[in-house]
Amino acid sequence: MYVDPPAPQPRQPGENPPLNGSGNPLEAQPRAWEFNPEYQRLVTAWQTVLPLLEGLTTALDKAYQLARSPQTWDAPVGTRYVEDIGAWRSRLALYRQAVLTSISEQAADTPRWVPSAIGAPHAFS
Repeated sequence: MYVDPPAPQPRQPGENPPLNGSGNPLEAQPRAWEFNPEYQRLVTAWQTVLPLLEGLTTALDKAYQLARSPQTWDAPVGTRYVEDIGAWRSRLALYRQAVLTSISEQAADTPRWVPSAIGAPHAFS
């Protein structure tokens, strides 16, 4: 069994954007920040995919436990079905790991906050 990678964290109540302490003296203009919509998309993807994968895993685990029961099969062909379900379980575990790792790695590379164009200075026309 694999351990799930860290999930992208949604914006918490009271969470504030980073301070404007960039250290660049040319940036005297204060910046406005917004929660990154791309990061929010990854949070939503994680929250959508995880329950589906959990449901698939639970259903396959239940079928595997029933298939391993001696009361289920009275024919020698039952061993083959148990092996098939075991292979499906391992494939599902690998798929789950790949999907969740992909979302987690992309979230690690995506900033939570991005500068907003709301507070940007504009030339007078």
